[in-house]
Amino acid sequence: MLAGIDLRLYTPEFTVVAESPDHIVVDKPAHLMVHPSNPGNPPTLWDGLRVLLAYELANGGQLSIITRLDRETSGLVLVAKHRGAARTFGKAMERGEFEKRYQAIVWGWPADDDFTVDAPLIRKGEVEPSPVWVRQMVHPSGRACRTEFSVLRRFERLHGGESVPCALLECRPRTGRMHQIRAHLHHAGHPIVGDKLYGPDEGCYLDFIDHGWTETLADRLILHRQALHAAHLEWSDHRWECSLPCELADFIAGRPVEPRG
Repeated sequence: MLAGIDLRLYTPEFTVVAESPDHIVVDKPAHLMVHPSNPGNPPTLWDGLRVLLAYELANGGQLSIITRLDRETSGLVLVAKHRGAARTFGKAMERGEFEKRYQAIVWGWPADDDFTVDAPLIRKGEVEPSPVWVRQMVHPSGRACRTEFSVLRRFERLHGGESVPCALLECRPRTGRMHQIRAHLHHAGHPIVGDKLYGPDEGCYLDFIDHGWTETLADRLILHRQALHAAHLEWSDHRWECSLPCELADFIAGRPVEPRG
């Protein structure tokens, strides 16, 4: 117990990749929210970090999550342990000093091994009707947005009784817009496998919100999560990496993926 709190309720699973007096870097699994958004949320990464770093917090520390990830995106999250570190990281982010590299599994084989999507993004609801508030789309009225992609591997996966081409990509965002990689890959014609919002259609997302993970969604999406992973983070003389989680490695290898949702 900590100050009357049952720690078992606030210790979600994640892996510590690196730690110093100034920061901690963790590997967040898919389906773990980074930060509470509504009362009654299940334990989040933020809750787990507050338990893990209780000593630092009791001695004047202050946690600041520097790199955030969507709930279904796995991988590296950088967290500052005190106000000074948060300020340093924040200024470095503003100056574009961080190098971020993601890995994504997408439907189809891109025509080129290396390609760039340089297309502005805007919230879809600002220019046309959209049932999902956060959904982004390419539009000339949007904010400048650029992502570079490289094909790491081409393979095929059985889907609906047929062999379907898929690719593992490295994704290098050069700007930091909401859902940038997901929206750009959808625009490029190669949506991320398992993406409920930018995959077959946004109806998958609405169905998931209303009914959870169902057999119908499993048939359409195959994967219970969007196949996007923050694999590499670099700043100054710091370099952090984490490998693909087992469910994405299993998907590439053609092995069954344990259902979740």
